[in-house]
Amino acid sequence: MTTTSVPETHSIVSDFLDRRRETIVAEWSGAPFFHTAGLDREQAALDGAEVLDGMRRAVEAGEVNNPAAEAFAGIRTLLEALAVQQIHDASLVSQTAAQMNSLKDPLLRLWAEEDVAHELVAPGAVLLSAAVDTLGLILLDAALTAGRDTIASQQEQLAELSTPVVKLWDGVLAIPLIGTLDSMRSQTATESLLQAILDQQAKVAILDITGVPTVDTMVAQHLLKTALAARLMGAECVISGIRPQIATTMVQLGIDLDEVATRARLADAFEYALTRLGLSVTSTGTGAV
Repeated sequence: MTTTSVPETHSIVSDFLDRRRETIVAEWSGAPFFHTAGLDREQAALDGAEVLDGMRRAVEAGEVNNPAAEAFAGIRTLLEALAVQQIHDASLVSQTAAQMNSLKDPLLRLWAEEDVAHELVAPGAVLLSAAVDTLGLILLDAALTAGRDTIASQQEQLAELSTPVVKLWDGVLAIPLIGTLDSMRSQTATESLLQAILDQQAKVAILDITGVPTVDTMVAQHLLKTALAARLMGAECVISGIRPQIATTMVQLGIDLDEVATRARLADAFEYALTRLGLSVTSTGTGAV
């Protein structure tokens, strides 16, 4: 009884993938792995051939269990492109597993039909399964990365939408802050306000915190830093919307806003801003409309 070495097994399986390439690609072109991305059968066959070539190189190099292997590097871009089309929900793992099975089943069936030594059947099947499983790991990692990038992009867009800068009057801007202020939103709000001050040559900027549920030390520091930055840009910053509960909390925390003008309501802050511009609001005496 002859014993086949591991390198020989890799060589034999690699040769199998090369010889049966056309048949494997034909079966793969109808697999869900490629059609999830909406590819037609012709493009699926081209992509299938590329994936098979990368897998064969990994088998030949003995690196089927290494997702970072050079042999897989050539098809990583393709796998990442396919991963973008995946459904990024709780079913992602089971979805990927099903897709990998659709690639693995034809391979194992064709391998079982091969006229090879009996002692090669099981090791060859394990080798092929491992190679496909590694493809699944690469695909899953790419899909998760794409999902994280999408979420990060959406969070950034939401932060921008939730911190709009409003022009109340020539030279007067306001930014209504709503909800909890985290570091990312704070940074976005500051940058948006400073850019608007520069673009519109504003003289007064109002930070309205009516919609901020609580003010802690971090939020207070953000407000002070924004006010200082606005002052360096040549604009005075006014903080409005300080409710009794928030005022009490700020006193208890020892937060000092002496250097920043504060008002209880946005209307009061707007009136203050107009005064700083040398303007005033007077009644026409005609009554309410």
